[in-house]
Amino acid sequence: MVNSKRTTGAWSALLVCLACAGVFIAAADATGHAAATPSTAAAARGAGRFIWQDLVTRDVAACRKFYGELLGWEFQEMTRRGRPYLVARSQGRLVGGIIEGKDPSITRAAWLSFLAVDDLARAVAMVTASGGKVLREAVEIRGLGRFAVVTDPQGAALGLARLEVDPPAGVGDSGVGQFFWREYFARDAPGALTFYRNLNGYEARLSERAQVEYHILERDGPQAGLLPIPKEFTGVTPNWLPYVRVADPQPLVARVESLGGKVLLPPQPGIRDGSVAIIADPTGGAVALQKWPIVKESS
Repeated sequence: MVNSKRTTGAWSALLVCLACAGVFIAAADATGHAAATPSTAAAARGAGRFIWQDLVTRDVAACRKFYGELLGWEFQEMTRRGRPYLVARSQGRLVGGIIEGKDPSITRAAWLSFLAVDDLARAVAMVTASGGKVLREAVEIRGLGRFAVVTDPQGAALGLARLEVDPPAGVGDSGVGQFFWREYFARDAPGALTFYRNLNGYEARLSERAQVEYHILERDGPQAGLLPIPKEFTGVTPNWLPYVRVADPQPLVARVESLGGKVLLPPQPGIRDGSVAIIADPTGGAVALQKWPIVKESS
């Protein structure tokens, strides 16, 4: 989650750590697609996968305009539990939602990632037993499943879901303009690995390509990355950073400020061959724009 102390330099330094030519989702396999087909009923409903994104913001209209013009998202107005709710689509496919945060303590927007779990009650109980907090108790959304919002032991916000329907696209199925990856920046990487292994049955694989400690969380294929925040970057708090797949981040970044947003990290040749940028929308919600697959320019 972006806070007032985080700086562009901090983001840049963090991603420089991952600058080894084009790897992160690395990942996954030679093609960048998720491996294995889920076989159990729980896995068929996406347990272990990130299945949704909600932007919690104080200015829904500004964010609607920003993401609509920048990424071409189309929106449908709905109501969720009595509150206005915007559902975003890209190329006809569901992407995420935008909802107004009424809590006066919310001064900066944040994208909230929802993770599917096998047993929601068990997952919430484990969060609290491990030192995390419940921000919103589990609720039933008819026809979809049960959902809760928590913070993990390091304070990173996270949505948890027990789905009753098949999940949306996975890592290897997302198109341009859609979320396709998440990375967890941990203050205590070993502690975070232990927590997420226990929470959702992940296996962690240390990337052999990255030049820093970079863990790939796997369950029915790679699902997310996890890496430590360098101790000197005290302004970066533990958080899940979502990635949107784009054809080229450069022309998008050139429009961000004119649309009211902010460029936190522009594309740079030394960082993943210029294929990634981090931006914030007009209300502060941070998101990464990543060209995928990464194709290194020939010299």
